[in-house]
Amino acid sequence: MLSSQSALIVRDTLPAVGASLGTVTDLFYRRMFEERPELLRDLFNRANQASGVQREALAGAVAAFATALVKHPDERPDAVLGRIANKHASLGITSDQYTLVGRHLLAAVAEVLGDAATPAVAAAWDEVYWLMANALIAMEARLYARADVEDGSVWQSMEIVERHEETPDTASFVLRPADGSPTRSFVPGQYVSVRAELPDGAHQIRQYSLSNAPGGGTWRFTVKRERSLDGRVPDGEVSTWLHTHARPGDVLGVSLPFGDLLLPEGDGPLLLASAGIGVTPMLAMLEHLATAAPDRPVTVVHADRSPALHAHRLELTALVERLPHASLHLWYEDTANHPDASADHVNEGWADLTRLSPVPGTTAFLCGPLSFMKAVRTDLLAHGLSPKAIHYEVFGPDLWLSK
Repeated sequence: MLSSQSALIVRDTLPAVGASLGTVTDLFYRRMFEERPELLRDLFNRANQASGVQREALAGAVAAFATALVKHPDERPDAVLGRIANKHASLGITSDQYTLVGRHLLAAVAEVLGDAATPAVAAAWDEVYWLMANALIAMEARLYARADVEDGSVWQSMEIVERHEETPDTASFVLRPADGSPTRSFVPGQYVSVRAELPDGAHQIRQYSLSNAPGGGTWRFTVKRERSLDGRVPDGEVSTWLHTHARPGDVLGVSLPFGDLLLPEGDGPLLLASAGIGVTPMLAMLEHLATAAPDRPVTVVHADRSPALHAHRLELTALVERLPHASLHLWYEDTANHPDASADHVNEGWADLTRLSPVPGTTAFLCGPLSFMKAVRTDLLAHGLSPKAIHYEVFGPDLWLSK
C-alpha cells in the first residue's frame, strides 16, 4: 500500500520519471557494474545488456508498477511481479541483493531528475522501490519454500544423457542428476536456468523451457541456436556454446524448475498457441495431458518458418493425435517442396484465428515472439476471451510491459 502523501508525489512526478526511465536504467546498470563487475560476468545476460533490451524491460516493469500504485494506492500490484519473481528464483536471487539494486537505482533517479529530486520526491520513489522489492522478496521466498530449498540454493549438477538434433538450428538435451539422485518433479510449462562457462571465464545463464512431461525420470530442454541477422549483434553466447560443446556425459549447472505458465486444473477447454521455439512448453503440456487428462478439449496452433525448421514437428503431431478432442493448426512461411505443404491442418495465415474462435471457458497459453503473441492475444480478445484467461511466456527480458 502506497502512503497517501507518496501517492500524490509519484502521480505528479511519474510523467517526468517515466520519460527518463531509459536514461535512469542505463545509468543504474553502469554504476552497479562498475562496483560489482562480476554481476555482469556471471549473473546478468551480457547480450541483453549490450542490446539494451534488459534496460527496456526494467524500465517497463518499474513504470507499470508505479502506475498501478497511483491508480490503486490501497493495493499492491503483485500481478505485475509474478513473472519477475519466478525468473529471479531461477537465478538464485536473494533478498540482500535488493539493497544493492535499490541504492544504485534510486541514486540514478536522483541524478537524472537533478533539482527536481527533492527529499520528498526521493522518499516517495524510495517507497515505491521498496514496495516492489519487498513484494518480490516475499514471492521469491515462497517459491524457495515450495521447492524446499534455502533462499537462492537452486543450483544442481545435471548430466547430459542424450542429445538430439531436432533441426539444423535446434538441439534437445536430456538430463538427469549427476549424483544419481532422483530427478525432481516439475509442472508442465516451467523452465530451468542453464549456466555455461564460456571461453573467457564468464558464467552466463539462460532460461529454457522443459520440453517433456514430468514423471519420466529425466528433464529435457531444447535450444535454438541464436544467430545474428545483420552482424551487428553477436550470435547467442550460451546457445552457441551448447550447440558447439555440450555432449552426452558432460555436466551442466542447472536450476530447479520455475515459471508461472501453468495448466489450470479441471476439464475446461485449452488453446495452446506457439511460434518457433515457443513450442517447447506446449510439448510438456500436451504430453502431460495425454497421460493425465486425455479427454480435455485442446486447440493447438503453431507457426514456423518451414516444416524443416519446425523443432519437434513430428512429436507435436503425434501428441495431438493421442488426444481425441484435440485439433492441430499449423502455418509455415515456406512450404515449398515439402510433403506436408498441402496437409489439411496447415492454415493460410497464423494470425487468422477467426475459425478457431475459443469456446466459453477457454484458457489460452501463448509462447513465441512478442509480435506473434500480441497478434494472437488481440484476436482472442476480439472473440470475447477474458484477459485473465490469456497467459504467456516470454523468452528473455519481458518487453510486454514496456510496449
